[in-house]
Amino acid sequence: MFKISRKSARSKARIGKLNTDHGEVLTPAFMPVGTQGTVKAVTPAQLRELGADIILSNTYHLYLRPGLKVIKKAGGLHKMMDWDGPILTDSGGYQVFSLAKLRKIDDGGVTFSSHVDGSKQYLTPEKVVEAQLILGSDILMPLDECAPYPSDRNATVRALERTTAWAVRSMEARARAGRGGGSLFGIVQGGMFKELRKRSADEIREIGFNGYGIGGLSVGEPRDLMLEMLETSTENLEHDKPKHLMGVGYPEDIELAVKHGIDLFDCVIPTRLARHGAFLNAKGKSIIRNAKFEKDMSPLERGCDCYSCQHFSRAYIRHLFLANEILAMTLMTIHNLRVMIRKMDDIRRRISAGSL
Repeated sequence: MFKISRKSARSKARIGKLNTDHGEVLTPAFMPVGTQGTVKAVTPAQLRELGADIILSNTYHLYLRPGLKVIKKAGGLHKMMDWDGPILTDSGGYQVFSLAKLRKIDDGGVTFSSHVDGSKQYLTPEKVVEAQLILGSDILMPLDECAPYPSDRNATVRALERTTAWAVRSMEARARAGRGGGSLFGIVQGGMFKELRKRSADEIREIGFNGYGIGGLSVGEPRDLMLEMLETSTENLEHDKPKHLMGVGYPEDIELAVKHGIDLFDCVIPTRLARHGAFLNAKGKSIIRNAKFEKDMSPLERGCDCYSCQHFSRAYIRHLFLANEILAMTLMTIHNLRVMIRKMDDIRRRISAGSL
């Protein structure tokens, strides 16, 4: 499933190939986020043109709308959204805790009121695995409990213990489903406590997952603390299995995490910034509505090979935003995603050259 082809002599960074039923992913890789079965403002064909190999969707959102029956009738999520590449589906646990109007967590699962229509729902680890198999996911993530930041030690321990118990049940559910379907990753939690991070990693490793997600980071903590917890989370996980740092997507954070052995990243930041009129560049980001771009006939970023930069100026895209034209969001999204994918290309080149 995962083969490392090149290792850095100066860090834990590596180049790998992740093989799935829907194709190969060259890692380290950034996954554009298609929460509800679409990456906002772009088509699957445009994603391919940008160089995306894999996308992320969300089980919670798709479970609620359009629902598993609709997706199953369509032949699975790949066919429904016309994406022939790999899909990783998040369990939706984070969304249950952050979006649900009312929720109750017990050892069995999570009872919550849908943010869509208020209907009462009950998710268990088994239901989440079954849902992802119906979706046809290439990589499945189990239901877990993410302790908020900040969170005291006792609450973090409870979340950790529940995450481990649910991970065992998820693995059993995946085994009962038999051959076929995607690979199940385990999720490491433990909040901002080093000993709990180590404990969670040890417990999840012993279950025998195909790969790992590192959860509960980039939730408001300082970057130095995030990196400290990341290092603790990964140091005792098998080196030869893929690792996904969940929800981290700023370019500078990605590069630091790659040095800690992370292979997969996802984040809504590039697409969300684009829809709000911010474009990524070497300085970080710029706001296209700023008056200084009114007559600027240069591309969003000089030297960028994306469609937007090859055909349109800052002045034109600024005009589109001020006129509330939908094309503005598409052009900006194309650029921001291309920046992220090009960043991953550059990271792999530097690993190969020994210069990361």
